[in-house]
Amino acid sequence: MAKYDESYKLEVVQGYVQGQHGFRALAHAHGLDQATVRRWVKSYQQHGLSGLRKKFSRYSADFKLAVLQRMWRDDLSARETITLFDIRGGTGVISAWELQYHNGGPQALAPRPRGSPKKMPNPPTAKPAQAQAVMSAHDTRSHADLLKEVKYLRAEVAYLKKLEALVQAKNKLRRKSADSA
Repeated sequence: MAKYDESYKLEVVQGYVQGQHGFRALAHAHGLDQATVRRWVKSYQQHGLSGLRKKFSRYSADFKLAVLQRMWRDDLSARETITLFDIRGGTGVISAWELQYHNGGPQALAPRPRGSPKKMPNPPTAKPAQAQAVMSAHDTRSHADLLKEVKYLRAEVAYLKKLEALVQAKNKLRRKSADSA
């Protein structure tokens, strides 16, 4: 929702246009910034009632370049430029376009795609097929066969651990006898 609706803006602008008050008095009376009142009045004078309406626009790179070139050619301020071309969003919009142009040239003014970029690329399709082939080879064995293999592997590991412990004990005895001699 807009911070100020169209009728409120028109009421403020009419106070200036009818000569009742100046920018400063209107801004003070309505609790607004003086620059806001000035922008509304200039926009109304330039574009009529449509200058006070909410506007959602996406500008092409060509339009942005034309705006910047006109601003530079006629030595306009950013405030004058947004009023002339009815660009909403304040002077920061023009400043951002100018920065983009200076950093990346005219192609940098092209609108960027909206939305979040994809977080992760799609996985290649060949790997899941290979993994599926490996899994299907193991799936053909029965549950009893798998349990038998697990039992065998556990016994093998226990045997190797016991062998290692015996080798360490034998080495320890050798060192003791060598130290006492």
